[in-house]
Amino acid sequence: MAAPLAADRLLAALRAEGCAVREVRSWRTHNRNHAGAWGPVHGVMVHHTATGPAVDVVDLIYDGHSTLPGPLATGCITKDGRVHLTANGRANHAGGGDPDVLDAVVGESYRDYPPPTHEHQGSSGAIDGNARFYGWECANKGDGTDPWPRVQYVAIVKATAAVCRAHGWSAKSAIGHLEWSDWKPDPRGFDMKDFRRDLAACLALPAGQWEGEDDPMPQYVNLGIGQAYRLDPGGWDSIEFSREWTDETGDHATDGSVWARGACRFSGSLSLRVAGLRPGQTVQARMSEYEGDALVQDHPVHELVGTGGDTFGVLPLVKRIGAGRRMRVRLLNAQDTPVTISTAVLTALVWKESD
Repeated sequence: MAAPLAADRLLAALRAEGCAVREVRSWRTHNRNHAGAWGPVHGVMVHHTATGPAVDVVDLIYDGHSTLPGPLATGCITKDGRVHLTANGRANHAGGGDPDVLDAVVGESYRDYPPPTHEHQGSSGAIDGNARFYGWECANKGDGTDPWPRVQYVAIVKATAAVCRAHGWSAKSAIGHLEWSDWKPDPRGFDMKDFRRDLAACLALPAGQWEGEDDPMPQYVNLGIGQAYRLDPGGWDSIEFSREWTDETGDHATDGSVWARGACRFSGSLSLRVAGLRPGQTVQARMSEYEGDALVQDHPVHELVGTGGDTFGVLPLVKRIGAGRRMRVRLLNAQDTPVTISTAVLTALVWKESD
């Protein structure tokens, strides 16, 4: 809990951390303080903008739009790694959130994710987050496949570190919007547990010294099914990848359904074509982590909704897994008659990490 930083102190903290900062118009006096309290503040919230390259995203965050007036965040962090300051004070970015999450952030008392669990938030929307959190809106489509350039990700870590360092907060004072409100998905494309790990590494060094590790050259994995197969209703079924075009990691060869294992990060997609799925009915897809043959974690569900004829869909694959973990993709036929998985093509870049 703390009084908000004055504009000059916020700017100085960002520059000390090594951020490339742009001051946008009258950001020092631009805020929503007339609409409600600003402070005491407890942390920093990270968002994606859900915009593409055709949108002037900085002006959008500064001005807002017809249904939500600006500013929409403390700042906008663009793909070139620049921090555009758009507000000094209350901004329309967080909305209502979970009091249990707020307590966990204030106490910095949680482990990997603030309660409730990472995948199943139980937000009541009872707490006004706009009064209590700085907000970074980060330029990204938010579709799970739009990349996060390394220079942008490093800037998000540094900008968050600047605020946390100025207040004396730890990395656990930074959360994603999806951890605050159960109806929000952002930021999609990186995991907040991993983000807080990098933030902690940044805060452990003097301001301005953390640059993040350069990514090694990724390894390419491209797998598919050898022939169409029947997916019966009910029960989650792992895809057996019987066709192997490229397997640079060598992690698929010993188990047909496992395509990534050990300590690694990956980014890619799974393209599916399903026959026999009635209009409005669904086939669900999800990533699942195993230790040996034991399921240890399911990731969020994606749905393919039948369109009549063949149905096509793309599942984003973006995650980090730890040592001893194995990743599979599982499908669930939610209609009452069988469907045919006509094609399933997995394409991913994998970055190996030390166990």
